[in-house]
Amino acid sequence: MICPACQYNGTRVVDSRPAEENRSIRRRRECESCAFRFTTFEKVEEMPLIVVKKDGSREEFNSEKVLRGLIRACEKRPVSLEDLKTIVYTIEKNLRSAGIVEINSDEVGEMVMEQLIDVDEVAYVRFASVYRQYQDVTVFIEELQNLQKRTKK
Repeated sequence: MICPACQYNGTRVVDSRPAEENRSIRRRRECESCAFRFTTFEKVEEMPLIVVKKDGSREEFNSEKVLRGLIRACEKRPVSLEDLKTIVYTIEKNLRSAGIVEINSDEVGEMVMEQLIDVDEVAYVRFASVYRQYQDVTVFIEELQNLQKRTKK
């Protein structure tokens, strides 16, 4: 590893620990020449996961984008950031473990709603109303009735 301070090609690992929920390793390093300390992260290289948008364009799956949508849906609701991160992590893990390379954005949205409904029903309705782009109140009312039937079971 090259030292970012002096460009010497020799460092030693001072400390290692798991990071990002055991998905990477954080290493504290020290340059053998100038003693400068810096941090590196080691991750498994993953195959890109491509999301096919409604207009046919493709972009790489962005967990931060999904998380932002969840945060917006959960504003002023008693849902922790950790719960939302867990939803995103679970969705990404399920997609990668299934070996999926491309997925439609509609399917990603449905997966988010499946997870969110068990966490907070109000946030679920908020997310669904934006995601499904309800055009009138009757569709919205139908969604609420379906939700009510689901919770009575």
